[in-house]
Amino acid sequence: MLLADEFANFESALSRGPLRSEQEHHPGFGHCSITPGLEFPAFREIPRDTPFATPLYQKESSMRSRYVITSLACLFLATPSFADEPAQKEIRIGIIGVDTSHAVEFTRLFNDDKNPDRLKGGRVVAAYPHGSKDIPSSTSRIVPNTEKIAARDVKIVSSIEELLPLVDAVLLETNDGRPHLEQARLVIKAGKTLFVDKPVAASLKETGMLLQEAHAANVPVFSSSSLRYSEDAQAARAGKFGKVYGCDAFSPESREATHPSLFWYGIHGVETLFTVMGPGCESVTRVETETSDVVVGRWKDGRIGTFRGLRSQPKDGPKIGYGGTIFASKANQAIGPFKGYRPLLVEIDKFFHTGKSPVALRETLEIYAFMEAADESTRQGGKPVSIADTLKAAGLDPNLFEESAAAAK
Repeated sequence: MLLADEFANFESALSRGPLRSEQEHHPGFGHCSITPGLEFPAFREIPRDTPFATPLYQKESSMRSRYVITSLACLFLATPSFADEPAQKEIRIGIIGVDTSHAVEFTRLFNDDKNPDRLKGGRVVAAYPHGSKDIPSSTSRIVPNTEKIAARDVKIVSSIEELLPLVDAVLLETNDGRPHLEQARLVIKAGKTLFVDKPVAASLKETGMLLQEAHAANVPVFSSSSLRYSEDAQAARAGKFGKVYGCDAFSPESREATHPSLFWYGIHGVETLFTVMGPGCESVTRVETETSDVVVGRWKDGRIGTFRGLRSQPKDGPKIGYGGTIFASKANQAIGPFKGYRPLLVEIDKFFHTGKSPVALRETLEIYAFMEAADESTRQGGKPVSIADTLKAAGLDPNLFEESAAAAK
């Protein structure tokens, strides 16, 4: 509207007669000197064939109009809403491990300038490909994924040490959780903001160690499954459905023998459960068969939440997906399907700029303790297993990061 009014004022002034050399102040814009000519915000000489300038040149004689033309760029700079807001720094992102589809998709969402959904707060500039050394489903992806990522104008490097000086923040994407602690230590030592994709590590003990070491070094660290950012789970956490009394979440649960049973894929449904319920789980009980299992968590306030893991695809049934049901005071609500990685990437983008994780360290630690306790319940024939005892068995303080959970409330 301001731009339209400015053009109208300028055309009106041209129709009144010769240009004047004295300055005229326009309210809200200030002065921008032109000699000779009317004073409007940011008038400059620019080429006559500029599209918006043509009618103005036609209205004024060539002798006078050669001095005056409106510069859109300068006008915008003179507007407070633009001039007072510094441009956001574009974060240089490095990837460690490309043996997962996440590495390819995350790079696309940060780097594809033709994609209207591109996240403009950062750009992947370098990647170290490795990676799992002995999980076939991961190692087979390294070469093709490296090629896809390199095609996005990403420098492929031969070591993490080579990558770190090139970047401001790191996406630790190695699909295999076993090398995560060793890889993360290099990032922590360099002081780079760190996102760790699931699983944080291949054991509860190393999960706790990674989080502790980052925290002690004052290095921002964040980990999450993309399922945390499903619309309904986030709405429940924000209180849209009232007080949450319970939640049943489900997801596929394919397993990898080198990891605890739920760390590899069950993490998605467990993350959904904790997103809705919040931290505070105190004990876990598991019932397991060859094709599926149900893990029941009891929260300190008496609420119950469950995770159902599905390992066998029915021959004549629907494809196993992600979802659940929220039980709350205002409404019971189904948790909708997975809608892609972008909502998670939005949070990662914010995290890389602010250094503030959207998920408390205690909640992340409890998620992994819940999954480890499920395995212990199976080993004990389905008996309840406490989260505190599970943390102790891993050599971790049962109250570790409790202050972060309290601060997040």
